Amino acid sequence: MNLPVVVLISGRGSNLQAIIDQRDHGDLPVDIRAVISSRADTEGLERARRAGLENVVVDREAFPTRAQFEQDLVQRIDSYGPELVVLAGFMLILGPDFVRHYSGRLINIHPSLLPRFRGLNTHERALKAGVRYHGASVHFVTPDVDGGPIIIQAPVTVRPNDTPQTLASRVLEEEHRILPQAIRWFAQGRLSMDNGQVLLDGHSCAHQGTGDVESQAMTTDRSPDGMAS
Repeated sequence: MNLPVVVLISGRGSNLQAIIDQRDHGDLPVDIRAVISSRADTEGLERARRAGLENVVVDREAFPTRAQFEQDLVQRIDSYGPELVVLAGFMLILGPDFVRHYSGRLINIHPSLLPRFRGLNTHERALKAGVRYHGASVHFVTPDVDGGPIIIQAPVTVRPNDTPQTLASRVLEEEHRILPQAIRWFAQGRLSMDNGQVLLDGHSCAHQGTGDVESQAMTTDRSPDGMAS
């Protein structure tokens, strides 16, 4: 049986497309019950329509408070009966009540090697900080924004001539790889969160939250320059 999933987006939906593509190729055993966008004018919604997926807009601006917005969002999500909710470029901070409602079945893709560079403008900040490695992380969502336990990371070498745009492009390629991988593990029953720790095949992922590039490269089966090891 395929894993029932709801995907939340706010923009282009390229990570959504990566999920759709791997599902269509038979590499990802998921049933995408719905795609929910926080905005009506998104390319991601068009991607969902082209794929024949149920698509819904829950516009934050239509609600006077965040609590009312999140209450409506929860009702919409739960109506589809997902076992996993995926934030695939969802650009709104979700409150503690929402996060607790989906504890252990809510994951997010973030464009940095967490815990470095939480929040926005990660590529610009990475270049300004002069780091040697940047990358992407998939993590379980907790009330600590971008601070939930890390499932998988993909390091990318920062090049001397990088701009935020060139760096973002290479990081996005890794996002398209590791987000479906995390979903696949969950769908296979291999991935869970217990007492704030990620368990893969029943074992704790020792690298989580360390920001250690060596262990990240091992976890993603890639060397830090993005080549297969």
